[in-house]
Amino acid sequence: MCTANSCRSILSEAMFNHLAPEGFEAVSSGSFPKGQVLPRSLSTLQAAGIRTQGLYSKGNDAFEGSPPDVVITVCDKAAGEACPVYFGPALKAHWGLADPSDVGRRGEHPSRIRPERLAITR
Repeated sequence: MCTANSCRSILSEAMFNHLAPEGFEAVSSGSFPKGQVLPRSLSTLQAAGIRTQGLYSKGNDAFEGSPPDVVITVCDKAAGEACPVYFGPALKAHWGLADPSDVGRRGEHPSRIRPERLAITR
């Protein structure tokens, strides 16, 4: 779960589902979904051989029919970013990942997505 559900949580969802054993599934969401997945997120996943079909930017209401067992927020508190809060009965964890889509604010290069993808696999 992140704020916009356009990059970090999308990368995490796709990579978890690519690596997870059968019977496990990740679904991502955002507290203020952007409404579209960052194209660089999709191209980075495709270059790594990870499926992108079915990935879309969605809000927390995606959980209404099937509440999650675990919620992991992937926002960047160190950069002053407000992390979304999930109030359901799930196990909660935080994994601070810098926002690779935030190219303008800190002068980051679009290739920043690749290191974040690698960090997620660790």
